[in-house]
Amino acid sequence: MKQHAPPAPLQPVTPLPASPRPRVDSESLLQGAATLEIDHGGQLYLLRVTRENKLILTK
Repeated sequence: MKQHAPPAPLQPVTPLPASPRPRVDSESLLQGAATLEIDHGGQLYLLRVTRENKLILTK
């Protein structure tokens, strides 16, 4: 009977560095809506999703 060699030890995985900026999923912001109003410093901005599924922020 032929003996099998033991499996090679697993190599440690280096985790990716954390992003220095906070990240928010667009779905959690929009919550199914196509547009979202953002009040920033007393100014009103509109975040909307285009037909091509891109985001546009306008004042």
